[in-house]
Amino acid sequence: MRVLWTSLIFAALLALLAVGLSLNPREVPSPLIGKPAPPFELPLLGSPDKTFSQKDMLGKVWILNVWASWCPPCLVEHPVITELAKTVSTVGLNYKDAREDALPWLKRNGDPYQLSVYDAAGRIAIDYGVYGVPETYVIDRGGVIRYKHVGPLTPEIVRKKVQPLVAELSK
Repeated sequence: MRVLWTSLIFAALLALLAVGLSLNPREVPSPLIGKPAPPFELPLLGSPDKTFSQKDMLGKVWILNVWASWCPPCLVEHPVITELAKTVSTVGLNYKDAREDALPWLKRNGDPYQLSVYDAAGRIAIDYGVYGVPETYVIDRGGVIRYKHVGPLTPEIVRKKVQPLVAELSK
């Protein structure tokens, strides 16, 4: 009987391990999906005397892309964001960066964003549940977060997930 119980426990642990290994670490469940985007008002990266709020995008489907000049995966993702920004309003959230680093980075690599806001302390990123960059959010016309992607976007993710969702939300 003891061997049977030991075998059952071992089989259950193996099953849990198999399920865990099959999960995609880039698909992090977010408690914010289906909820209003956390409010913020931040200075623009290039014009610190002007501010932007998520309320400014009400009525539009838009992308919030969290990036930093010190982030190598952000550079890898940059051409994908550049292409995506041609079809959907895209706002950059510059995260824990220095303006004197971020602005030349955008000039050097191209600025795909409708605008970039400056979150030097990372306080707004905390509200959004950011724990690494890059991270990308799709936000609907009512200001509700509909999708979150952790890590660099790829053309495949944009084609299979982001673009169909944006098209559906834009109807």
